[in-house]
Amino acid sequence: MKKLKSIDRRLLTILLIVFVQMVGAAMIMPILPLYAQSEFNMSPNIITLLGTAFFAAQFIAGPFLGRLSDKYGRVPVLIISQVGTAVSFFILGAAGSVAMLFFARILDGITGGNIIVAQAYITDVTPREKRTQSLGYVFAVFGLGFIIGPALGATLSALFGPRVPYYIAAVAAVVVVLLTWFTLDETVSAEQRMANRSAKAQKMSVGSIARNSSLLLILLVAFIGQFGMGLLQATFSLFGEAVLFQGYSEKMATVGVGVMLTIVGVGQVLTQTTLLPRALKHFDEAWLVVIGLVIRTMGLSGFAFFATPLVGAVAALFFAMGVGLMMPPLQSLSTTAVSDELRGGVLGVYQSTISLSTIASTAIAGTIYLINPTFPFLIGALLSLVVVTPALFLVKQTHAGRRYPKKETAVTPSN
Repeated sequence: MKKLKSIDRRLLTILLIVFVQMVGAAMIMPILPLYAQSEFNMSPNIITLLGTAFFAAQFIAGPFLGRLSDKYGRVPVLIISQVGTAVSFFILGAAGSVAMLFFARILDGITGGNIIVAQAYITDVTPREKRTQSLGYVFAVFGLGFIIGPALGATLSALFGPRVPYYIAAVAAVVVVLLTWFTLDETVSAEQRMANRSAKAQKMSVGSIARNSSLLLILLVAFIGQFGMGLLQATFSLFGEAVLFQGYSEKMATVGVGVMLTIVGVGQVLTQTTLLPRALKHFDEAWLVVIGLVIRTMGLSGFAFFATPLVGAVAALFFAMGVGLMMPPLQSLSTTAVSDELRGGVLGVYQSTISLSTIASTAIAGTIYLINPTFPFLIGALLSLVVVTPALFLVKQTHAGRRYPKKETAVTPSN
């Protein structure tokens, strides 16, 4: 209780908003591929393109929304993006064609800057030395959303039909809009917004990013690491039905996939609330990226080589721990590689890197899955292992071992 009282009220408010958002989003995750397959007779390679469409739209819009939040404030951009999410969920539930499914995912991607802006908000209200832990709270909230959302979505789909969860997710998104409107304080002052709108430094050119060696390494690790995750995200529901829960009924397989994602959520919460804070006392952020990659490799290997429900549950836990240890430090490092007025912008660039990787991986995930359902997990494990090398370069670049080093290179203004 004392620990909660010590947390900034604004941080608690944004975490509550992210939680409600994630419950709604996580509800649809395990059921969308099966919904597209059963209701619209879509093939696996087309189903995975739904994810590609979402991340392609987010890739284009991410940096733009991040910069808008720097220039005009976090709260207005959050509200606009959340409204887009609510509308997209409603369209998914009412969809009568494949085209409407793709339209809904593209709309959600274009307006899907809510998590980017929420993370920028957290960096605004958190001192540097606590930033990784605070961003870790976001991943803990993701985990709580995954504990509740997938199982709830799968259960609602099994009991009331495949369209009901989308309408409930839309209602959850509307609740998020109201929470943001009535409870969230703006963190970017009017003076800061005016300065950010007029400052040429606000523009992050490709050349200026290329000259920032630390940021380049961060983006490289994020891109390659996310590629393997994208393969998993696009095919996990199909893999669960065809391999993990082979021989079970369709409804039981749907519930089983939801339970697996719930385990991922439990792993995220335990990692962020218990493991990460303790690890930060002993390891620098760049080292945690390396450790997280190794643990994630173990989890993906479990799926690839021992595809049973019991081993899958253990693999899901290891996967969640690995992701939870590497992602908050990686994001925190990105915000310290640039000047403070560019925090929203760099998080947008970071998210666009994640989105670009996911676009590429989800575009080919269905084809890889059709060759062998375990191949996406095997390739993901290999990529997680390969990306350890640039992560070790990041350790050297950031002088890991010296707590919270000063930035050596920042993104310079574009003219």
